[in-house]
Amino acid sequence: SKVSRDTLYECVNAVLQNSQEKKRKFVETVELQIGLKNYDPQKDKRFSGTV
Repeated sequence: SKVSRDTLYECVNAVLQNSQEKKRKFVETVELQIGLKNYDPQKDKRFSGTV
């Protein structure tokens, strides 16, 4: 399903705000998986890697 840019920003900001309000003694990570139409990761390596 498609997620709008505004929804993505809103969710990321909510995570950041909650992490600031409730400090924890470990690093919090968030994984985001993105699927691209008509893209074969075996053939095309332009988008491989991590951010």
